[in-house]
Amino acid sequence: MKDLHSHLSPIAALIPAVQSATATSSAIDLQGFNSAEVLIQTGAIASAGDFTVKLQHSDTATSGDFADTASTDRLGSFPASLAADSVYRVGYKGGKRYVRTVVTKNGGTSIIAGITVLRGHPADGPVA
Repeated sequence: MKDLHSHLSPIAALIPAVQSATATSSAIDLQGFNSAEVLIQTGAIASAGDFTVKLQHSDTATSGDFADTASTDRLGSFPASLAADSVYRVGYKGGKRYVRTVVTKNGGTSIIAGITVLRGHPADGPVA
């Protein structure tokens, strides 16, 4: 069996909670890693909630410097609208140092959601 544990560093981008408005994660620093995977976990949706997710990237951690990633910077795609009780994943293959996620409320009341970024292929491993 291969050791994946020593080659991944998970970061909570958005702590699982009831999201009733647009939520933007903090900047996730990818320095020292050569890959990243974004995992989105959802729970219950209230009042036919319509929520979407996008991935942004930047060379700095400054909020105003982030821009949406192009489809060529991602492996996979986000759904048109998040479904209840689901898990989604999208890989990042762009060249920027920082990524962040934005969960946008388009309608309805709320969704339970959390996002984890798995940083992988460390330059210096294993990771702790």
